[in-house]
Amino acid sequence: MTDAPRPTQRLDKWLWHARFFKTRSLATRQVSGGHVRVNGTRAAKASQGVAVGDVLTFVQGRAVRVVRLLALADRRGPAPEARALYDDLSPPPDPAPPAAPRYDGGGRPTKKDRRALDKRGPRPLE
Repeated sequence: MTDAPRPTQRLDKWLWHARFFKTRSLATRQVSGGHVRVNGTRAAKASQGVAVGDVLTFVQGRAVRVVRLLALADRRGPAPEARALYDDLSPPPDPAPPAAPRYDGGGRPTKKDRRALDKRGPRPLE
């Protein structure tokens, strides 16, 4: 009984088909730069074959993506078709940082505000 070889696809091509990178050359650059891991080991070449069931780990923007391959692609189709190629195992994103304080419109007092302050009389020193 012989084991049939698993069908594989080039790593850079699969990343491009699954719409993780806008161009195939960007996907190739990420893989060649050592920024993609296949089943926990660093992928050295963009031509490395990936098969169904492999787990990829890579950085996309500011997020770390962890995906399991569910299917290989024949073409770079629409986004819903691309989402069917993988199962997202990424950790949930960190909560958003608190918003920066905004300008409340106070600023320098107007002439009317100054008169109102003067009417109150002198304030004690702090």
